[in-house]
Amino acid sequence: MFSPGITNVGSLDPQDGRSPCAIVANHGEALGNIPGMPIAFFDLDGTITHRDTLFPLVLRLLSRRPSRLLRLLRVVPAVVRFVFDRDRGALKQSLLRATMPGIPRDEIELVSRQFVTDTIAQRCFADALATLRRHREQGHYLVLMSASVDFYVPEFGRQLGFDQVISTGVAWKNEEIEGTLTTANRRGEEKVRCFEEVVAARNDTHTFAYGNSDSDLPHLKLARFGLLVNGGPAARRAAASLGVPTSEWT
Repeated sequence: MFSPGITNVGSLDPQDGRSPCAIVANHGEALGNIPGMPIAFFDLDGTITHRDTLFPLVLRLLSRRPSRLLRLLRVVPAVVRFVFDRDRGALKQSLLRATMPGIPRDEIELVSRQFVTDTIAQRCFADALATLRRHREQGHYLVLMSASVDFYVPEFGRQLGFDQVISTGVAWKNEEIEGTLTTANRRGEEKVRCFEEVVAARNDTHTFAYGNSDSDLPHLKLARFGLLVNGGPAARRAAASLGVPTSEWT
């Protein structure tokens, strides 16, 4: 089951030193939850996966109820507003509230689990998975930090072996999705805030961070080793001006 609080960065639990939002992939054994160990932050969409994951998952869910596909027309005004205000959080919320209210949690979890399995098998960068594996083998604390939403990003965390997941929260009502965002959109300066909170809580500045867009650069430049992967021309120019190295992952 998805834990509703699993995606929010919180203070450490004084009983066992774990964050209440942590996914303990290694059950606390070996080095997995020792404060003061290197931390590796990974973005999801476009960094680990080839492209955005939210809209394809929404389409997969809607295809189980074809009549709901017409609800996508309700998102058109939000798309027009986005052209002017560039508010990705508002666009995301409009998509979810227009198309998904009333879908039961159990169904969303089932479809999300298979979607994540399929995406990892077919639509992830091999270099990203190899980098993640190297960090895991070195015992680093792994954080998946994504602006995508918490009804499926934690499943990527589980299947990929992350220790903690930070993603955008979504509201539920009576075990059915409602669609309103319950947290800030985990993007840009919000990622900086989450990054700094995790680093402070774990008491280690030996950090790695991987992202693919210009909105990731604010926290990439804070990491001891930040890397922009598969960035577009503008993002690469901005990275160069900040001294953030770039790479192409395949």
